[in-house]
Amino acid sequence: MKVLLAILIILFGYLQYKLWIAEGRVQHSWLLEQRITTLKEENKALTQRNNALQAELTNLKSGLDVIENKARSELGFIGKEETFFQYIEPKNAQ
Repeated sequence: MKVLLAILIILFGYLQYKLWIAEGRVQHSWLLEQRITTLKEENKALTQRNNALQAELTNLKSGLDVIENKARSELGFIGKEETFFQYIEPKNAQ
C-alpha cells in the first residue's frame, strides 16, 4: 500500500511539474489565447477595411461618373467644356 501511495505521489508531482513549469504549461496557453483574441480583433478590422476597398473598387469599375468625381476631387480634373476660375482673397481683406 505504501508503494502504491509513493507511486501516486510521484506521478502527481510529475503531472504538476508538467502542468505549471515544463514546456506547454498553463500560462503559455493563456498567453496564446490572449494572442488569438488580439489577432481575431485585428482580422475583423482588416476585413472591414478590405470590404470598404472592395466596394470602392466595384464603384470605380462600374462607371465613368465615379472615376470623374474622384478625379475632380483628388486631382483637380477640369472637363473639356468647363472653365476654371480661381478666386484669391487679398491678405488685407476685412
